Amino acid sequence: MFRIVREIAPDLFRARTHPGADRPRIQGMNGKPIAALAGIACAGAALAAAQLAAAAVAPGSAPVAAVGAAVVDAVPEPVKDFAIRTFGVHDKLVLLGTIGAVLLVAAAVVGVLAVRRIAIGYTALALLGAVGAWAALTRPAAGATWALPSIAGAACGAVVLWLLVRRPAAAEPPVPGRVVDRRGVLFALTGAGLAGAVGWRLGGTGEIDAAREAVRLPEPVSVGPAGTGLDVEGLTRYLTPNADFYRVDTALVLPRVLPEDYVLRVTGRVANPIELTFADLLERELVEREITLSCVSNEVGGNLAGNARWLGAPLADLLAEAGPESGADQVVSRSADGWTAGTPTEICMDGRDALVAVGMNGEPLPLEHGFPVRMIVPGLYGYVSATKWLVEIELSSFADFDAYWVRRDWSAEGPVKTFSRIDTPKPLKRVATGPTAVAGVAWAQHRGIDHVEVRVDEGPWNEAELAPVIGEDTWRQWQWTWNAEPGRHKLEVRATDAEGDTQTQERTPPFPDGATGWHSVVVTAE
Repeated sequence: MFRIVREIAPDLFRARTHPGADRPRIQGMNGKPIAALAGIACAGAALAAAQLAAAAVAPGSAPVAAVGAAVVDAVPEPVKDFAIRTFGVHDKLVLLGTIGAVLLVAAAVVGVLAVRRIAIGYTALALLGAVGAWAALTRPAAGATWALPSIAGAACGAVVLWLLVRRPAAAEPPVPGRVVDRRGVLFALTGAGLAGAVGWRLGGTGEIDAAREAVRLPEPVSVGPAGTGLDVEGLTRYLTPNADFYRVDTALVLPRVLPEDYVLRVTGRVANPIELTFADLLERELVEREITLSCVSNEVGGNLAGNARWLGAPLADLLAEAGPESGADQVVSRSADGWTAGTPTEICMDGRDALVAVGMNGEPLPLEHGFPVRMIVPGLYGYVSATKWLVEIELSSFADFDAYWVRRDWSAEGPVKTFSRIDTPKPLKRVATGPTAVAGVAWAQHRGIDHVEVRVDEGPWNEAELAPVIGEDTWRQWQWTWNAEPGRHKLEVRATDAEGDTQTQERTPPFPDGATGWHSVVVTAE
């Protein structure tokens, strides 16, 4: 892109006309850079128009978002694991940037080819519209109108192409192909940028943010114990601030469900189907609990886990009111964007603090964490339990339905494995000799952590001090004072849960049911 701009910049402001021409043009294949910019302008106009139309239909119907979501669904699991491991919470931004870069290069190439044969440009725009419409219509929450943004965008791009790439006037010397309106390209690029910005703004989260700020959460009828953390520099905080809580999901465009429009349906194999509005949920007996969530994609030593204070209605009470019928061994929770998770019905009703949550750390759920309603089931990885933007709970069976990640060969049931992590000192850090704090967190939701051990250079294990017991559903902070001697050292940690099971040393990847292994760091004392 920079090369193209550098090559064309002198031509943009230095008119080069032919006798009898009424405005500056670049002819035939002699102006490849300006032709490339014309292609980019057409594609930009198409995407900008589509974005504007998507603001009226649904943000997820925009072609880039729809194609990106289709890519997320289609890529192999090793690629997804690599993206999460490499880019973390920025994986979606990287995907959208990659799609944008591919479109930019393709548009430039098509622009050059279209000067010779205009049909190539129209065909490319039609293909862009068709792919965008197809991707939008394949989304689980899509309606027939979701195809309109892509179609409107392709039509707008075709009009811009017709205006920018024209046949030479009769008075001009015969030349092969067509000519490009140079000033028109500048106007088209500027207009596409402005229209795209307007579409992005209209499709923003302003309305849903205002609705969230207006929500007033009721006082809970039951409040669980509040934990306090250890005071160690570099140690992960006991309660994770909302802004720092990890996010892993498939939503390139966050679902936006206004509280006044919200309805939660309990359907499927139940004796009494239920429908609850957001106001109905707030009027139920809500409880507040501290629960740690963790992602099945978390690598050994990874940070895809967080602990928060959740406010919600007990899921077991809701299911009991609906009355699960015989054989309904799976609770299928469905998101507003169609994503699904499957949770064993028995686990949802075994007495643990499974919640239909409306609050997080004393405020309404953040949009990226499921506003207005999500599900929380302690003891299970999020992919089988922690549905955001929850709109339906369907009682089904594992024999009849495979949820989103199960269809992609992840395990149908995902109990959390015992995990421990060293937060400080950081890997490859240089520390002072003498007493040095080694600290971190460990979790085994719904079993609890009994003890944590640390060793140096594969020597004997040393018992670490644990933060006070808060509950079996939260992580525990730990610390151990190491008398560091000069040199390079390897620190390792392992945890044992309350059932007496110590985490295995065997290192396995997250797929298909969670990673295992001891976390270690190498540091130098001097």
